Amino acid sequence: MITLRPIIPSDQDFLYRVYASTREEELEQVNWNEAQKTAFIRMQFNAQHRYYAENYPQAKFQIILLNGEPAGRLYVDWRKAEIRIIDITLLPAFRGQGIGSRLLNEILAEGQARGMPVTIHVERFNPALRLYKRLGFQQIQDKEVYYLMKWTPQPS
Repeated sequence: MITLRPIIPSDQDFLYRVYASTREEELEQVNWNEAQKTAFIRMQFNAQHRYYAENYPQAKFQIILLNGEPAGRLYVDWRKAEIRIIDITLLPAFRGQGIGSRLLNEILAEGQARGMPVTIHVERFNPALRLYKRLGFQQIQDKEVYYLMKWTPQPS
């Protein structure tokens, strides 16, 4: 069973692991020792965490649970004119099981019910880009490293 709960301060180590899992492949390419990689990832995680908290003060920052076990994070900002998915990330052991698809479909259903588009920034080399396209997201902006993707509800 997939459930969500708000993040709490004691989740920081888990959230760091989730973030670090997204950078593993990239860091395999650099000639750094483990201490350098860890320091870099910690710095990047802290900067991202601060940025999200400062720029999305009304967002829901949640832990994704699978049968009560922390599996990832879902950050969503419910705006007046759109639903912005800030971040959805699963630990590698939980990827490819339909968890992300189910959560995204729930958000899209809410967007459809409210008549609101859903947007997300996706790194151009993120394998999940195929999933977003399959769900009906369209690229509306190229921000070099990221694409801004938008899903538009169908007229009723």
